[in-house]
Order: sequence, then C-alpha cells, then structure tokens
Amino acid sequence: MNWRKTIILAAAMSASGTLAAVPRATAQSFQTYRCADGTHFIVAFYPYDTRAYMQIDGRPVTLARRRLVLSGSRYSGGGVTLKITKAGTTVRRARRPVTACELA
Repeated sequence: MNWRKTIILAAAMSASGTLAAVPRATAQSFQTYRCADGTHFIVAFYPYDTRAYMQIDGRPVTLARRRLVLSGSRYSGGGVTLKITKAGTTVRRARRPVTACELA
C-alpha cells in the first residue's frame, strides 16, 4: 500500500476517535480493496483486537467480528458488512447490493 494512503487513513481515523483505544504503532495490516461496483475502501486489522477498522465512503467504520468459520470471517457495523472467505471478499452497505471486491 502507498505510504501516503496509510498516513491519511490513520490521521482520518485518529481524528474521528476510531483508533483512540488502539495504539497506532501496532498495526498488523492495512489492506486496500477495489470492488466491482466502483467502491474503494481500506481496512485495518490489529493484533489482540477482533474488530476491523474500515474507511469507506469517506467515513471511518468499526466492524465487529460476527462469525469466524473455517471458510473465513464476517465483520459488521455501521450499516456495513464485510465477508472475507477463501472464495473472495464481499462488502454490503445499507440499502445497496452485495458487491465482490479484491485487493488493490
């Protein structure tokens, strides 16, 4: 991922208070996705935290892990559902259809 995107995401999420409880230096991974419907989003996963921190549609969203199964994980919160499986990644936003996404 581009280091500028990482800095911008961290600053935006920090300013909104999303990362207040999570030390910024412990970021496990930031992943950028592009979806079939044109959506772009960034999601961050931290060690010792079961939540996913997403930047989508210009706003930060904290997603709680809803399911952990052999085929993958499901996170949801703030009207957004993120599914990461062996078959692929999908995102669903409130009042919008599910769309397939891939790492950018």
